[in-house]
Amino acid sequence: MKYLFKKPTVKKVIFQIKFPSLFSMELKVGELQDKIIREFPESSLSYIHPMFLTQIGPEGKKIEPPKELTNVEKVWQFISPKGYRLNVLINSLDISSDLHKSYDNPKAEHRFRDVIESVLEPFFSLTRIPNLNRIGLRYIDECPIPRIDDSEFKKWYNTVLPLKRFSLTTTNEMSFRTVTKVDKYYLMYSENFILIKDKNKMTHKFLLDFDGYAENIPSDNYLNITDKLHQIISDCYFETIKKPAIDRMKPL
Repeated sequence: MKYLFKKPTVKKVIFQIKFPSLFSMELKVGELQDKIIREFPESSLSYIHPMFLTQIGPEGKKIEPPKELTNVEKVWQFISPKGYRLNVLINSLDISSDLHKSYDNPKAEHRFRDVIESVLEPFFSLTRIPNLNRIGLRYIDECPIPRIDDSEFKKWYNTVLPLKRFSLTTTNEMSFRTVTKVDKYYLMYSENFILIKDKNKMTHKFLLDFDGYAENIPSDNYLNITDKLHQIISDCYFETIKKPAIDRMKPL
């Protein structure tokens, strides 16, 4: 089922791969930048400091962090004017987008699949990474709420929230989360109904979060795996929303 919506619910899409630490990454990043600079002209280098919770020994002395935790980790970041963000580390790569409204719909002007391919093809040709530890695709959706009424809400969504026991009308927060296996892949699915209080204003939000992933796969099969993860997420999404929600998004 391939819809293209005028007002889609998706707010953020994230693609990520994880791989064994590549200590030559610093030498490869410059070459990668040359190949993607037209789409990602803005670049920066930042550092991640590993977190260590200070501990106190039996005599009240502070235990110093292990030496390996004092090292910082480099993050090479590339940003597109269109709203894509690419992060490269020595053991992972992720692409996020607030722009994309379609993964691969041929009618869409911007397709997230095209961006993934435009980055990963030169990346793998430079790094020659044979296998990936993990590949993931995540969608975060903010869905419309007709009104705070349990019966009306269930007309819009095939929700798994426990509305038989707890009513939305008296709820500040209600959540559901599961990690399940679909064939040989995994899907983390969550629903979150939240009441946000901002001064004198109260706003309700209904968030859907889909995180599909696969583990231990050959890198040359990354696009096929990503396509399958997208299909799993898409199937779950359309099992959750009903016709009134689809109509609100205005299919094109």
